[in-house]
Amino acid sequence: MRRMRAHCVHGGTSMSVEQGRGRVGAPGEALSWHVGARGRARAALRSPYFPIWPATALLFLVSPLIAPGSMGTSALSSTVPFAAILAIASVGQTLVIQQRGLDLSVPGMISLATIVITKYPGGLDSGLASAVALVVGASVATGVVNGFAVTRLGVTPLIATLGVNALLLGVILQITGGSSTAVPAPSLVSLAFDKTAGIPNTVIIAAGVVVAVSLFMRHTVIGRRFVIVGTNSPAAYVAGIPVRTYVWGTYVAAALFYSLAAVLLAGYVGTPGLSAGNDYLLPSITAVVLGGASLAGGAGSVVGTALGAVFLIQLQQDVFGAGAPTSVQYLIQAGVIGSAMALRNLRAGSDLRHAVGRLLHRGRLPATGPAT
Repeated sequence: MRRMRAHCVHGGTSMSVEQGRGRVGAPGEALSWHVGARGRARAALRSPYFPIWPATALLFLVSPLIAPGSMGTSALSSTVPFAAILAIASVGQTLVIQQRGLDLSVPGMISLATIVITKYPGGLDSGLASAVALVVGASVATGVVNGFAVTRLGVTPLIATLGVNALLLGVILQITGGSSTAVPAPSLVSLAFDKTAGIPNTVIIAAGVVVAVSLFMRHTVIGRRFVIVGTNSPAAYVAGIPVRTYVWGTYVAAALFYSLAAVLLAGYVGTPGLSAGNDYLLPSITAVVLGGASLAGGAGSVVGTALGAVFLIQLQQDVFGAGAPTSVQYLIQAGVIGSAMALRNLRAGSDLRHAVGRLLHRGRLPATGPAT
Protein backbone atom coordinates (compact mmCIF):
# COMPACT_ATOMS: atom_id res chain seq x y z
CA MET A 1 0.00 0.00 0.00
CA ARG A 2 1.25 3.42 -0.93
CA ARG A 3 2.29 5.46 2.03
CA MET A 4 2.51 9.24 2.10
CA ARG A 5 4.09 11.17 4.92
CA ALA A 6 3.67 14.85 5.59
CA HIS A 7 5.91 16.46 8.14
CA CYS A 8 5.25 19.74 9.81
CA VAL A 9 7.34 21.30 12.52
CA HIS A 10 5.73 23.67 14.96
CA GLY A 11 7.31 24.71 18.21
CA GLY A 12 9.99 22.06 17.95
CA THR A 13 7.62 19.12 17.56
CA SER A 14 7.07 16.91 14.56
CA MET A 15 3.77 15.28 13.59
CA SER A 16 3.22 12.71 10.84
CA VAL A 17 0.14 11.51 9.03
CA GLU A 18 0.04 8.21 7.20
CA GLN A 19 -2.62 8.46 4.54
CA GLY A 20 -2.19 5.00 3.12
CA ARG A 21 -3.52 3.34 6.25
CA GLY A 22 -5.72 6.19 7.44
CA ARG A 23 -3.72 6.43 10.68
CA VAL A 24 -3.22 9.55 12.74
CA GLY A 25 -0.27 10.26 14.99
CA ALA A 26 -0.42 10.25 18.78
CA PRO A 27 -1.64 13.87 19.19
CA GLY A 28 -4.55 13.22 16.82
CA GLU A 29 -5.42 9.98 18.56
CA ALA A 30 -5.38 11.72 21.94
CA LEU A 31 -7.64 14.50 20.64
CA SER A 32 -10.04 11.96 19.15
CA TRP A 33 -10.17 10.03 22.43
CA HIS A 34 -10.77 13.25 24.37
CA VAL A 35 -13.65 14.30 22.12
CA GLY A 36 -15.15 10.82 22.31
CA ALA A 37 -14.89 10.78 26.10
CA ARG A 38 -16.63 14.16 26.32
CA GLY A 39 -19.40 12.88 24.06
CA ARG A 40 -19.91 9.79 26.17
CA ALA A 41 -19.99 11.91 29.32
CA ARG A 42 -22.66 14.20 27.84
CA ALA A 43 -24.70 11.20 26.76
CA ALA A 44 -24.48 9.70 30.25
CA LEU A 45 -25.61 12.96 31.85
CA ARG A 46 -28.58 13.18 29.46
CA SER A 47 -29.58 9.56 30.11
CA PRO A 48 -32.90 9.14 31.93
CA TYR A 49 -31.18 6.57 34.16
CA PHE A 50 -28.60 9.05 35.48
CA PRO A 51 -30.57 11.30 37.91
CA ILE A 52 -31.26 8.50 40.41
CA TRP A 53 -27.51 8.18 41.13
CA PRO A 54 -26.88 11.73 42.43
CA ALA A 55 -30.35 11.79 44.01
CA THR A 56 -29.57 8.67 46.05
CA ALA A 57 -26.17 10.01 47.07
CA LEU A 58 -27.75 13.31 48.13
CA LEU A 59 -30.44 11.52 50.13
CA PHE A 60 -27.87 9.54 52.10
CA LEU A 61 -25.94 12.75 52.77
CA VAL A 62 -28.94 14.62 54.21
CA SER A 63 -30.51 11.60 55.99
CA PRO A 64 -28.64 12.25 59.28
CA LEU A 65 -30.03 15.78 59.27
CA ILE A 66 -33.61 14.66 58.62
CA ALA A 67 -33.64 11.67 60.97
CA PRO A 68 -30.63 11.32 63.28
CA GLY A 69 -29.64 7.70 63.62
CA SER A 70 -31.05 6.67 60.24
CA MET A 71 -27.52 6.01 58.98
CA GLY A 72 -26.46 3.97 61.98
CA THR A 73 -25.36 0.37 61.67
CA SER A 74 -28.51 -1.04 63.25
CA ALA A 75 -30.78 1.13 61.12
CA LEU A 76 -29.04 0.17 57.89
CA SER A 77 -28.91 -3.52 58.76
CA SER A 78 -32.69 -3.51 59.23
CA THR A 79 -33.54 -1.53 56.08
CA VAL A 80 -31.10 -3.07 53.58
CA PRO A 81 -32.94 -6.43 53.40
CA PHE A 82 -36.24 -4.67 52.69
CA ALA A 83 -34.55 -2.63 49.96
CA ALA A 84 -33.25 -5.87 48.43
CA ILE A 85 -36.70 -7.49 48.55
CA LEU A 86 -38.31 -4.42 46.98
CA ALA A 87 -35.63 -4.38 44.28
CA ILE A 88 -36.42 -7.98 43.30
CA ALA A 89 -40.15 -7.28 43.11
CA SER A 90 -39.49 -4.07 41.15
CA VAL A 91 -37.47 -5.99 38.56
CA GLY A 92 -40.66 -7.88 37.69
CA GLN A 93 -42.60 -4.63 37.50
CA THR A 94 -39.88 -3.18 35.25
CA LEU A 95 -40.32 -5.98 32.74
CA VAL A 96 -44.08 -5.42 32.58
CA ILE A 97 -43.72 -1.65 32.23
CA GLN A 98 -41.20 -2.15 29.43
CA GLN A 99 -43.98 -3.98 27.58
CA ARG A 100 -46.30 -0.99 28.05
CA GLY A 101 -48.19 -2.60 30.88
CA LEU A 102 -48.72 -2.04 34.58
CA ASP A 103 -48.99 -5.05 36.86
CA LEU A 104 -51.55 -4.61 39.64
CA SER A 105 -51.38 -8.27 40.65
CA VAL A 106 -48.24 -7.64 42.71
CA PRO A 107 -50.05 -7.57 46.11
CA GLY A 108 -51.97 -10.76 45.47
CA MET A 109 -48.97 -12.68 44.12
CA ILE A 110 -46.66 -11.69 46.97
CA SER A 111 -49.32 -12.37 49.62
CA LEU A 112 -50.17 -15.76 48.13
CA ALA A 113 -46.52 -16.79 47.91
CA THR A 114 -45.83 -15.80 51.52
CA ILE A 115 -48.87 -17.81 52.68
CA VAL A 116 -47.92 -20.92 50.70
CA ILE A 117 -44.25 -20.87 51.70
CA THR A 118 -45.12 -20.63 55.41
CA LYS A 119 -48.30 -22.71 55.67
CA TYR A 120 -47.50 -25.90 53.77
CA PRO A 121 -44.07 -26.78 55.24
CA GLY A 122 -45.62 -26.59 58.71
CA GLY A 123 -42.47 -25.01 60.10
CA LEU A 124 -40.34 -27.99 58.96
CA ASP A 125 -37.48 -28.03 56.49
CA SER A 126 -38.69 -31.34 55.09
CA GLY A 127 -41.71 -29.69 53.49
CA LEU A 128 -39.91 -26.64 52.14
CA ALA A 129 -39.06 -28.09 48.71
CA SER A 130 -42.67 -29.00 47.97
CA ALA A 131 -43.80 -25.56 49.13
CA VAL A 132 -41.30 -23.91 46.77
CA ALA A 133 -42.65 -26.04 43.94
CA LEU A 134 -46.18 -24.89 44.79
CA VAL A 135 -45.04 -21.25 44.77
CA VAL A 136 -43.40 -21.68 41.36
CA GLY A 137 -46.51 -23.36 39.98
CA ALA A 138 -48.76 -20.61 41.33
CA SER A 139 -46.45 -17.97 39.83
CA VAL A 140 -46.45 -19.56 36.40
CA ALA A 141 -50.24 -19.99 36.49
CA THR A 142 -50.71 -16.35 37.49
CA GLY A 143 -48.42 -15.13 34.72
CA VAL A 144 -50.17 -17.33 32.17
CA VAL A 145 -53.59 -15.98 33.15
CA ASN A 146 -52.34 -12.39 32.99
CA GLY A 147 -50.69 -12.98 29.62
CA PHE A 148 -53.75 -14.75 28.22
CA ALA A 149 -56.04 -11.91 29.25
CA VAL A 150 -53.76 -9.28 27.72
CA THR A 151 -52.67 -11.02 24.51
CA ARG A 152 -55.62 -13.25 23.63
CA LEU A 153 -58.64 -11.53 25.14
CA GLY A 154 -57.40 -8.03 24.40
CA VAL A 155 -57.99 -6.79 27.96
CA THR A 156 -55.86 -3.80 28.92
CA PRO A 157 -53.05 -4.74 31.31
CA LEU A 158 -54.41 -2.50 34.04
CA ILE A 159 -57.80 -4.22 34.11
CA ALA A 160 -56.45 -7.72 33.49
CA THR A 161 -53.94 -7.65 36.34
CA LEU A 162 -56.45 -5.98 38.67
CA GLY A 163 -58.88 -8.83 38.06
CA VAL A 164 -56.18 -11.45 38.59
CA ASN A 165 -55.19 -9.72 41.82
CA ALA A 166 -58.78 -10.07 43.07
CA LEU A 167 -58.68 -13.75 42.10
CA LEU A 168 -55.47 -14.27 44.06
CA LEU A 169 -56.91 -12.59 47.13
CA GLY A 170 -59.88 -14.95 46.92
CA VAL A 171 -57.51 -17.93 46.80
CA ILE A 172 -55.71 -16.61 49.87
CA LEU A 173 -58.95 -16.38 51.85
CA GLN A 174 -59.90 -19.89 50.73
CA ILE A 175 -56.54 -21.31 51.87
CA THR A 176 -56.28 -19.52 55.20
CA GLY A 177 -59.90 -19.08 56.24
CA GLY A 178 -59.17 -15.44 56.99
CA SER A 179 -56.24 -15.88 59.40
CA SER A 180 -52.58 -16.78 59.10
CA THR A 181 -50.38 -17.85 62.01
CA ALA A 182 -47.91 -20.14 60.21
CA VAL A 183 -44.18 -19.65 60.64
CA PRO A 184 -41.49 -20.29 58.01
CA ALA A 185 -39.14 -23.26 58.00
CA PRO A 186 -35.85 -22.73 59.90
CA SER A 187 -33.71 -23.01 56.75
CA LEU A 188 -35.76 -20.25 55.09
CA VAL A 189 -35.26 -18.02 58.12
CA SER A 190 -31.54 -18.69 58.01
CA LEU A 191 -31.43 -17.87 54.30
CA ALA A 192 -33.10 -14.52 54.86
CA PHE A 193 -31.17 -13.52 58.00
CA ASP A 194 -27.68 -14.92 57.44
CA LYS A 195 -24.77 -13.14 55.80
CA THR A 196 -22.10 -14.32 53.40
CA ALA A 197 -18.72 -12.59 53.70
CA GLY A 198 -20.45 -9.95 55.81
CA ILE A 199 -23.10 -9.21 53.15
CA PRO A 200 -26.76 -10.09 53.82
CA ASN A 201 -27.96 -12.98 51.69
CA THR A 202 -30.95 -10.93 50.58
CA VAL A 203 -28.60 -8.33 49.11
CA ILE A 204 -26.54 -10.99 47.35
CA ILE A 205 -29.65 -12.56 45.83
CA ALA A 206 -31.02 -9.17 44.74
CA ALA A 207 -27.69 -8.18 43.20
CA GLY A 208 -27.53 -11.50 41.36
CA VAL A 209 -31.02 -11.00 39.97
CA VAL A 210 -30.28 -7.45 38.82
CA VAL A 211 -26.96 -8.35 37.19
CA ALA A 212 -28.37 -11.45 35.50
CA VAL A 213 -31.39 -9.63 34.06
CA SER A 214 -29.27 -6.67 32.94
CA LEU A 215 -26.77 -8.89 31.14
CA PHE A 216 -29.56 -10.96 29.62
CA MET A 217 -31.26 -7.88 28.20
CA ARG A 218 -28.05 -6.43 26.80
CA HIS A 219 -26.22 -9.44 25.44
CA THR A 220 -28.81 -11.94 24.23
CA VAL A 221 -31.01 -11.99 21.16
CA ILE A 222 -34.09 -12.60 23.29
CA GLY A 223 -33.27 -9.61 25.45
CA ARG A 224 -32.80 -7.27 22.51
CA ARG A 225 -35.99 -8.51 20.89
CA PHE A 226 -37.77 -7.96 24.20
CA VAL A 227 -36.82 -4.28 24.09
CA ILE A 228 -37.91 -4.00 20.45
CA VAL A 229 -41.32 -5.51 21.25
CA GLY A 230 -41.83 -3.01 24.05
CA THR A 231 -40.65 -0.07 21.96
CA ASN A 232 -42.63 -0.79 18.79
CA SER A 233 -44.69 -3.96 18.79
CA PRO A 234 -46.16 -3.47 15.27
CA ALA A 235 -42.67 -3.17 13.79
CA ALA A 236 -41.54 -6.18 15.80
CA TYR A 237 -44.49 -8.18 14.46
CA VAL A 238 -43.65 -7.22 10.88
CA ALA A 239 -40.04 -8.27 11.52
CA GLY A 240 -41.26 -11.74 12.45
CA ILE A 241 -40.86 -11.51 16.22
CA PRO A 242 -43.57 -13.43 18.12
CA VAL A 243 -44.92 -10.43 20.02
CA ARG A 244 -47.60 -12.30 21.95
CA THR A 245 -45.11 -14.87 23.17
CA TYR A 246 -42.81 -12.19 24.51
CA VAL A 247 -45.64 -10.38 26.30
CA TRP A 248 -46.92 -13.66 27.70
CA GLY A 249 -43.47 -14.60 28.94
CA THR A 250 -43.08 -11.18 30.51
CA TYR A 251 -45.98 -11.72 32.90
CA VAL A 252 -44.75 -15.19 33.82
CA ALA A 253 -41.24 -13.89 34.57
CA ALA A 254 -42.65 -10.97 36.55
CA ALA A 255 -44.76 -13.29 38.71
CA LEU A 256 -41.68 -15.42 39.42
CA PHE A 257 -39.76 -12.36 40.60
CA TYR A 258 -42.66 -11.32 42.84
CA SER A 259 -42.67 -14.79 44.37
CA LEU A 260 -38.92 -14.76 44.94
CA ALA A 261 -39.31 -11.47 46.81
CA ALA A 262 -42.20 -13.00 48.77
CA VAL A 263 -40.18 -16.05 49.82
CA LEU A 264 -37.39 -13.84 51.18
CA LEU A 265 -39.96 -11.58 52.86
CA ALA A 266 -41.59 -14.54 54.59
CA GLY A 267 -38.25 -15.75 55.89
CA TYR A 268 -37.30 -12.29 57.13
CA VAL A 269 -40.51 -11.17 58.86
CA GLY A 270 -41.39 -14.60 60.26
CA THR A 271 -45.19 -14.55 60.21
CA PRO A 272 -46.48 -12.54 57.24
CA GLY A 273 -50.06 -11.37 57.32
CA LEU A 274 -52.72 -11.94 54.72
CA SER A 275 -51.94 -8.58 53.14
CA ALA A 276 -48.14 -8.81 53.13
CA GLY A 277 -48.03 -7.80 49.47
CA ASN A 278 -50.06 -4.62 49.81
CA ASP A 279 -46.95 -2.63 50.68
CA TYR A 280 -45.28 -3.48 47.37
CA LEU A 281 -47.66 -2.25 44.68
CA LEU A 282 -47.04 1.49 44.71
CA PRO A 283 -43.38 1.19 45.82
CA SER A 284 -42.57 -1.19 42.95
CA ILE A 285 -44.00 1.27 40.43
CA THR A 286 -42.23 4.17 42.14
CA ALA A 287 -38.88 2.38 42.02
CA VAL A 288 -39.27 1.74 38.29
CA VAL A 289 -40.12 5.38 37.59
CA LEU A 290 -37.26 6.60 39.77
CA GLY A 291 -34.92 4.29 37.87
CA GLY A 292 -35.67 6.16 34.64
CA ALA A 293 -37.94 3.72 32.82
CA SER A 294 -40.77 5.21 30.79
CA LEU A 295 -44.36 4.15 31.47
CA ALA A 296 -44.77 4.28 27.68
CA GLY A 297 -42.69 1.11 27.38
CA GLY A 298 -39.47 0.26 25.60
CA ALA A 299 -36.06 0.53 27.18
CA GLY A 300 -35.56 0.36 30.91
CA SER A 301 -32.81 -0.22 33.44
CA VAL A 302 -33.10 -2.82 36.16
CA VAL A 303 -29.96 -1.34 37.72
CA GLY A 304 -31.71 2.03 37.91
CA THR A 305 -34.79 0.31 39.30
CA ALA A 306 -32.75 -1.35 42.05
CA LEU A 307 -31.20 1.98 42.96
CA GLY A 308 -34.68 3.49 42.96
CA ALA A 309 -35.73 0.83 45.48
CA VAL A 310 -32.78 1.77 47.71
CA PHE A 311 -33.72 5.45 47.43
CA LEU A 312 -37.34 4.75 48.30
CA ILE A 313 -36.60 2.55 51.33
CA GLN A 314 -34.15 5.10 52.70
CA LEU A 315 -36.69 7.87 52.14
CA GLN A 316 -39.28 5.85 54.10
CA GLN A 317 -36.74 5.37 56.87
CA ASP A 318 -36.19 9.12 57.04
CA VAL A 319 -39.93 9.83 57.08
CA PHE A 320 -40.53 7.35 59.90
CA GLY A 321 -37.48 8.60 61.76
CA ALA A 322 -38.80 12.15 61.57
CA GLY A 323 -42.05 10.98 63.19
CA ALA A 324 -44.28 11.55 60.16
CA PRO A 325 -47.44 9.41 59.86
CA THR A 326 -47.99 6.76 57.20
CA SER A 327 -50.24 9.12 55.24
CA VAL A 328 -47.27 11.42 54.67
CA GLN A 329 -45.30 8.46 53.32
CA TYR A 330 -47.93 7.81 50.65
CA LEU A 331 -48.07 11.51 49.78
CA ILE A 332 -44.30 11.55 49.37
CA GLN A 333 -44.38 8.48 47.13
CA ALA A 334 -47.03 10.12 44.94
CA GLY A 335 -44.95 13.29 44.79
CA VAL A 336 -41.83 11.32 43.87
CA ILE A 337 -43.64 9.60 40.99
CA GLY A 338 -45.02 12.90 39.69
CA SER A 339 -41.67 14.66 39.99
CA ALA A 340 -39.80 11.85 38.23
CA MET A 341 -42.29 11.78 35.36
CA ALA A 342 -42.18 15.57 35.03
CA LEU A 343 -38.38 15.53 34.97
CA ARG A 344 -38.35 12.84 32.29
CA ASN A 345 -40.82 14.78 30.13
CA LEU A 346 -38.83 18.00 30.51
CA ARG A 347 -35.62 16.21 29.52
CA ALA A 348 -37.34 14.61 26.54
CA GLY A 349 -38.69 17.97 25.41
CA SER A 350 -35.28 19.60 25.81
CA ASP A 351 -33.58 16.84 23.78
CA LEU A 352 -36.19 17.27 21.02
CA ARG A 353 -35.66 21.02 20.89
CA HIS A 354 -31.88 20.57 20.70
CA ALA A 355 -32.24 18.01 17.90
CA VAL A 356 -34.51 20.29 15.87
CA GLY A 357 -32.15 23.20 16.49
CA ARG A 358 -29.18 21.21 15.18
CA LEU A 359 -31.09 20.21 12.06
CA LEU A 360 -32.11 23.79 11.38
CA HIS A 361 -28.54 24.94 11.91
CA ARG A 362 -27.25 22.41 9.39
CA GLY A 363 -29.88 23.43 6.86
CA ARG A 364 -31.64 20.07 6.82
CA LEU A 365 -35.00 21.52 7.81
CA PRO A 366 -36.47 24.76 6.52
CA ALA A 367 -36.92 27.42 9.18
CA THR A 368 -40.26 28.39 7.65
CA GLY A 369 -42.95 26.60 5.72
CA PRO A 370 -42.54 25.76 2.04
CA ALA A 371 -42.90 28.52 -0.46
CA THR A 372 -46.18 28.68 -2.33
